[in-house]
Amino acid sequence: MATTQAPKVFYRPEKYHPDESAAYLMKRILTCMAGEIDQALEPQGLTHAQWVPLFKLHMGEVSTAAELARECALDAGAMTRTLDRLEAKGLLKRVRSSQDRRVVKLELTEEGRATASQIPAVLCQVQNAFLQPLSIAEWQQLKDLLRRVLDNALAVQGEATKETE
Repeated sequence: MATTQAPKVFYRPEKYHPDESAAYLMKRILTCMAGEIDQALEPQGLTHAQWVPLFKLHMGEVSTAAELARECALDAGAMTRTLDRLEAKGLLKRVRSSQDRRVVKLELTEEGRATASQIPAVLCQVQNAFLQPLSIAEWQQLKDLLRRVLDNALAVQGEATKETE
């Protein structure tokens, strides 16, 4: 007969300090990285709100505004405004599907592909700079730990969704 273990308690309300929170630390790191990435992509005229969708299109992860909005966790209106800016800069174009006239596909222009192809170098440069205090083994361990936390977060989120249905 299997015994169930009590859940581990990492934080207690009476001793809680935000600067000791794993989530707070991860958010601070992401904020610092986003600032450095934005600064590095400024010569290309890209903001965080613009380079992320541009890169996702470049990677072939999405092809419509709705998919892009879901991937970037933005509402449709905000995504439409971002796409309008990228289109005005000549980095992408909207193309109506020949199979379904209701569907509008997003395609990078030649300039958009050239600009998006520069993004990985910036991402690598910033991340490599931030990770310098770690050894390669520690970097691998960090990624493994973060994947475990993410997998669990998605499972918890899935359970919460089931409970509300």
